[in-house]
Amino acid sequence: MKVCNKNILCVLKLGRELLFCADRGDMQRVDDSCGVLFGMVRDSAYKIIDLAEKERQRHIEKGTWDGDAPETSS
Repeated sequence: MKVCNKNILCVLKLGRELLFCADRGDMQRVDDSCGVLFGMVRDSAYKIIDLAEKERQRHIEKGTWDGDAPETSS
């Protein structure tokens, strides 16, 4: 897989991890200020994922996307 595409997949994975952290943090928070923090993390994660998906689509349209490899490979 091309390095540029691998980096996009890495960003998508990080976005999903941020969503997981925000969800877990929201469920385990003890005060409202934590809710603000995790809300901001969630919002940022959605924005990051959206941008990465759009870039992935641009690569597909240009013909430079060379498939989805497992994200755990280095």
